[in-house]
Amino acid sequence: MRVRQEGLRKEIVSYLGISGGVLITAAGLCFFLVPNRIAAGGVSGLATVLLYLANLPMGVTMLLLNIPLFILSMKIIGPMFGVKTLFGSIALSVAVDFMNMVAFPLTTDPLLAAIYGGVVSGIGLGLAFRFGGSTGGTDMAAQLVARYLPMSVGQALLLVDGIVILLAGTVFGPELAMYALLAVFVTTKAIDLIQEGQSYAKAVLIISDKADDIAQAVMVQMDRGVTGLPARGLYTNTKREMLLVTVARSEIARVKDIVRDIDSRAFVIIHDVHEVLGEGFRRL
Repeated sequence: MRVRQEGLRKEIVSYLGISGGVLITAAGLCFFLVPNRIAAGGVSGLATVLLYLANLPMGVTMLLLNIPLFILSMKIIGPMFGVKTLFGSIALSVAVDFMNMVAFPLTTDPLLAAIYGGVVSGIGLGLAFRFGGSTGGTDMAAQLVARYLPMSVGQALLLVDGIVILLAGTVFGPELAMYALLAVFVTTKAIDLIQEGQSYAKAVLIISDKADDIAQAVMVQMDRGVTGLPARGLYTNTKREMLLVTVARSEIARVKDIVRDIDSRAFVIIHDVHEVLGEGFRRL
């Protein structure tokens, strides 16, 4: 019984999260992109073009475009999109038409509209994705294109968005098409930020003949855990132990100092970590 209640609670939270993401996405469209005729790819971009060409309600157009895509995806690819995608698609269509009745352009500068519209829409989409949802449209079209053409889903996504932006360019002019491309780029970065989080830690891989000494120094001087991984250099066929250390960004200089003092010939790789869960960092 308790497990069922917990599952129900998680489902409610996920649908609330998707709904919040949909509302934020609609705000980015209605307050920034649509009033400035910036068709930033996807079904929403195509609906923006049709809104100005034929005065068709944007939300209804998005829904009418999504329904056949959803049916084809279910039939050809299988039920991989699920109920939450259908919910997100319908919710976004309703939210856009409702918001368009009360929305007004917060800026008439197309550059600001592309940047802020991309950021707000990306935050909304990222939130919907984070709660297991989707707004359909481009995602489904890309899956279908990739099914029949020799390209990845990412390439198909770029192709679909590119076609919509080219169409917008023929209707609104090449300058607005360039702003639309900028909006797509900003949206993608905002989605990544919400999905992965801001980089706040560093992972360090250390390959050294003095791995034990380095590990001991890091554990004692920095109070950080160190993981030893078996490694083998394929050129020399020499076996060594590779160290993995995860530290805050402010601690990276200390790690480099420790390694340099013990083994200045060590091989060190440092890269960004977007999320760290567990001991010494945020709780899982």
